[in-house]
Amino acid sequence: MSNYKLPILLFGAALLFACQPKQSAFQYNVDKFYDLELLRYDVPEFDSLSLQQKSLVYCLSEAALWGRDILYDQNGRYNLRIRRALEALYLNKDKVQCTDQEWSAFEKYLKRVWFSNGIHHHYSEDKFPPEFTQEWFVEACAQAGVEYDPAILPVIFDPAVMSKRTTAQDGVDLVLNSAGNYYGEGVTQAEAEAWYAAHKDDSAEPLWIGLNSQLVKNEKGEIVERVYKVGGLYGEALEHVVYWLKEALQYAENDAQKLVIEKMIEFNETGDLKTFNEYCIAWVKDLDSRVDYVNGFTETYTDPLGITGTWESMVNFKDLKATKRTQLISKNAQWFEDHSTTDPKYKKEEVKGVTAKVITAAILAGDCYPATPIGINLPNASWIRKEYGSKSVTIDNLTHAYNEAAKGNGFNEEFMINDDVRARYNKYGALCGDLHTDLHECVGHGSGKLLPGVSKGALKEHASTIEEARADLFGLYFLGDPKLVELGLLPNEEAYKAGYYQQMMNGAMTQLVRIEPGKDIEEAHMRNRQLIANWVLAHVDSAHPEVRIVYEPVPTCNPNHDDVPCEYKHFLEIRDYQGLRRLYGELLAEIQRITSEGDYAAAKEMVETYAVKVDQELHQEILARYKKLNLAPYKGFVNPVYKVKRNANGEITDVKLDFTESYIDQHLRYSRDYSPLPDVN
Repeated sequence: MSNYKLPILLFGAALLFACQPKQSAFQYNVDKFYDLELLRYDVPEFDSLSLQQKSLVYCLSEAALWGRDILYDQNGRYNLRIRRALEALYLNKDKVQCTDQEWSAFEKYLKRVWFSNGIHHHYSEDKFPPEFTQEWFVEACAQAGVEYDPAILPVIFDPAVMSKRTTAQDGVDLVLNSAGNYYGEGVTQAEAEAWYAAHKDDSAEPLWIGLNSQLVKNEKGEIVERVYKVGGLYGEALEHVVYWLKEALQYAENDAQKLVIEKMIEFNETGDLKTFNEYCIAWVKDLDSRVDYVNGFTETYTDPLGITGTWESMVNFKDLKATKRTQLISKNAQWFEDHSTTDPKYKKEEVKGVTAKVITAAILAGDCYPATPIGINLPNASWIRKEYGSKSVTIDNLTHAYNEAAKGNGFNEEFMINDDVRARYNKYGALCGDLHTDLHECVGHGSGKLLPGVSKGALKEHASTIEEARADLFGLYFLGDPKLVELGLLPNEEAYKAGYYQQMMNGAMTQLVRIEPGKDIEEAHMRNRQLIANWVLAHVDSAHPEVRIVYEPVPTCNPNHDDVPCEYKHFLEIRDYQGLRRLYGELLAEIQRITSEGDYAAAKEMVETYAVKVDQELHQEILARYKKLNLAPYKGFVNPVYKVKRNANGEITDVKLDFTESYIDQHLRYSRDYSPLPDVN
């Protein structure tokens, strides 16, 4: 999450983390269906917080949960109607006459809708088909007495209707061909771009025009804004958000934190983008508070034009011990900038205000729930980052949950080339993953600069892929630098190899388990990872192949036994890790040049050459090998429940966490208790 969202900055960590941290009785695994698995995350050290801090976390968590309906509506204008009809049917199961197989198909579809905050896959953004018929659904609703808008039927059941949440396909109208609800019906890409161009703010402290609004046509056919604010679009939900932010004020740890909350309240009440800038600046300056939060319209990935922010929230508090690691990286930010491989004219002369910490997530909401980032770098406005700096965080308890859930799953045994590679990864893989996230967020996104006259949107639809590649490459290049050993961040000069192997294996091979057969890669983070891996494989010296994909017999193969045919599989082989680092550095230099110069043509060629197309034969092999492991490629989380005790005066006397709520019960409760928006907004 920075200028560009980091939804899965893990190199597929949900798949790959297989280190062996300390054993725990905490139950991480909750549910699994289709390609999805639900986990719990622990909230260590919560009991050590003061009552004031616990109360603050609770109030901010309530503010977070009240934004849930907003994301559903942003993801598609029919999503709330669909979700409510599905939930009503689920709650009247006893009235429905059907087979167990039919009901199971319906239940799994509902669980997918909850996971994706709508009817499109949270990652591929393709509409997922129900495994029950329209006729069955209509009859079941009639039996249960469930009323619904008939307009939802083709949206659910016709594959051609709203098939893609956010399209990135060249040559089509990105707005008209995306199902997301960021633009009113009939608004075209050309009309939206013309409106944004006419309202562009070229001042020294520009407003992010369009961040919190929907563009629609009025009765005269003119493009106008509907602003997200109390009394405006999504006002019914934002009223509750504001209420709980005001409740949180009484528990603020200091005046700086109080100002941050006040500015977010003002922004939600007015929709004023100048106030949002003031909020961002105040948030960056608040360095002493232990409790922190993100709340509001933040990342722009699912707007096909990359302008309007989706609703998200994450409440967290600082992990005091682990934060020493990120603070050390932040302290050396200028050294990393000066020693990168990029041309000096693209480097920042002075890196300002890069603050970093490791946090413990306390609640996830909106676009951070159930699937969530493990790293954040905000704010997104480049001028604020330049003048005031940014906050970078690594979310340690989520990474720990991935680690625990991945124990003994057989993934590394299946895909890593030999015992030496596996042993190194088991020993150093989690540490390298954390450090790469830190480097990506703390210094990667904050590195480099745009040349004068180059706009943030110059790379258009390829901006997200290029930016994530830039931050990833920055982190990878320095992960292999002896400086990390000198700083005490890595134990020796061999450890980084675990991170290099994982990145290349995932980008070139194993992330393909998330792609349906015959499909191209469309999601920006997956494109980024394949871009890096494929570019490296295409630029190795044929005489000195530092890294390659080999087709070798499995370890159990015995070529001397003709009666047992040898099984061959593709594996990643790295012969020269420092040679691989050199290639990372070369690509980093070019990606930074593209970014700094706003070279759209070069960005387009880079993405289309290396990031999009899939080797279909290799893909089929990877899918078959993965299927045998019975794993889910995507992970999400169930939140803890906050139990509040109050005295006779209504004052909070204690806050406890409960981790027993199921995935289904949690979403039904959220829909019952935190759903203020009408069906049509």
